[in-house]
Amino acid sequence: AIAKVNVVYPKMDAPTNEIVLPGNTQAFTDAPIFARTNGYVKSWHVDIGTRVKKGQLLAEIETPEVDQQLQQARADLQTAQANLRQSEITADRWEALWKTNSVSKQETDVAVSAFHAMKATVDSNTSNVRRLEELKGFQKIYAPFDGVITARNTDIGALINSGASTPTQELFHLAAINILRVFVAVPQLYAQAVRPGATAFLTLDEFPGKTFSGTIARNSNSIDPASRTLLVEVDVDNRSGTLLPGAYVSVHLKLPQSVSSV
Repeated sequence: AIAKVNVVYPKMDAPTNEIVLPGNTQAFTDAPIFARTNGYVKSWHVDIGTRVKKGQLLAEIETPEVDQQLQQARADLQTAQANLRQSEITADRWEALWKTNSVSKQETDVAVSAFHAMKATVDSNTSNVRRLEELKGFQKIYAPFDGVITARNTDIGALINSGASTPTQELFHLAAINILRVFVAVPQLYAQAVRPGATAFLTLDEFPGKTFSGTIARNSNSIDPASRTLLVEVDVDNRSGTLLPGAYVSVHLKLPQSVSSV
């Protein structure tokens, strides 16, 4: 029997000026907010969706244990300072007596060494007071950058544990959405056409007929061996707040020259 085959002749297609690839948006800066001291939540001042400025107060923590430790450390510092003054007077007195050969060199050295040891004790207590004062300063939690609160995971009276050995609870989640990062995987065939500084356009299904302009900020400079694609980041101005982090978008990348296909 004679085999029968169907013959298809390839034809040149219209030149391609751009490629459309899927991408997802992410906040330019995204950070969880934790506490740096132990205590209880006294009050919180922001909730999800609140736009905050850098340095704005987010919450306050009541720290009775740290307050007691600070009071004790200050009392210890005052005691050490009093002992330092006494040891300084004693050391000066023994040195004056040694010059007149009224006391031995050994006794004078002991008094001077006691003075220097007490001075080191004062320095140590001063550092301890400063450390506790910094911990007390962590009672107030401030926003590290401008952004929007995307999560609040605490409430008034909640126990706060900042220990490194125990799992800590995230109090807030802050995202900077004035500029969004859009990550897109570009096929290896078009990798050389994607250059930082070039313009890209975004389209979303919820905004038919509308495009959002972005700029190619950087790429990974490495082809992923699993997918044979180049990871590219497109930065989009989102000061209007129209776009949301985590959204699915279509990224339109302009090619430097028309690419023919069949």
